[in-house]
Parts: sequence; C-alpha cells; structure tokens
Amino acid sequence: MPKKRVIIAKTIGRKWFLFIVAIIIIVALFFPIVAIWMISITLGLFLLSFIPEYLFKNKFYKFMQNHNKIEDELIARRFKKPIKKVREELFDLSQKQMKKRWLIIFLDKHYIFYNQETIDKFAELYNKGFNEKEILNNLTDFKLATRNEIKMIKESLLKLDRLSEREVTVKEYREKQRFED
Repeated sequence: MPKKRVIIAKTIGRKWFLFIVAIIIIVALFFPIVAIWMISITLGLFLLSFIPEYLFKNKFYKFMQNHNKIEDELIARRFKKPIKKVREELFDLSQKQMKKRWLIIFLDKHYIFYNQETIDKFAELYNKGFNEKEILNNLTDFKLATRNEIKMIKESLLKLDRLSEREVTVKEYREKQRFED
C-alpha cells in the first residue's frame, strides 16, 4: 500500500502544473475573481522556481573557470549536488562548446572541464610540433595526468575545428631537436 501512495505523490509532483490549471478552471466557473488571484499566484511561483536553477548555473560556470582542470565528481562535492545533475549540466555545456574557449571531454565515464588557459597552452604546444608525451610533460602545471587525456583533448579540438594545422610536424620537430643537440 505505501508504494501506491509514493507513486501517486510522484505523479502529482511531476504534473503539478496541470493539476493547478484544472483546479483554476473549476474555480473559475464558480468564482472568477478567486481564479484570477490563483492564476497570478501560480505564475509567480512558477517564475520563482527558475531562480535557484539560474543562480546554480552562474555559480557553476564561475567555479569551473577558476580551475585549469576539474572533474565532475569534484564539482558535485563542492556544490553538494547529485553527480547526475552535475553530469547533465556538463553534458549540456559540452553540446554548446563549439565556439567557446574552454573544453569539456567525456573520458573514463566522467566529464572533465578544461579552462581557456589550458586549451590555449595545449594548442600552442601542439602547433610547435610536440607529441603527446611532450605535451603531457609540459602541461603538468595544468594538472593533466595521462596521455589518454591529451589524446581526447586533441581529438575533441580537431572535431570542433578549434585546432589549426601544425606549424611544425612532429617529425620535423624531432629532427630539429636532434640536430640542435
């Protein structure tokens, strides 16, 4: 029996707006003035329900911009939000990152955010002809840990057409290094 109550409560919670509209229509038939007050209160509450989400998104974005690299689990702990909600937000941002200066990748079942400074440094090293290992060694200050991350960043930037052609290929860079030593 308790399961039925929970199911009914969840249904009402999901479709609260439709229930209120039905109640307002019924009340409007008998008391039109009361219905107008109910409509204005309902619209006010509906608009107020967007404020916390808007504030969360602003804090969320500002927090991420202050870190060179941050993972979804750390964001969820910082904001004390469910990991599922944070991943949904990161997924939405990753779908809209075509012209953004930052980058979000999905690697090993979690999202990783890289800020503008990290991506700019990566692009600079890539264009100089560095290979994945050399890029990783030069980006240790930016908290990049694996070559897999470097590979995913490169693939994502190429896919988004945000990485220009290399000025020097890896082969040319190696030959130049060999002859300088």
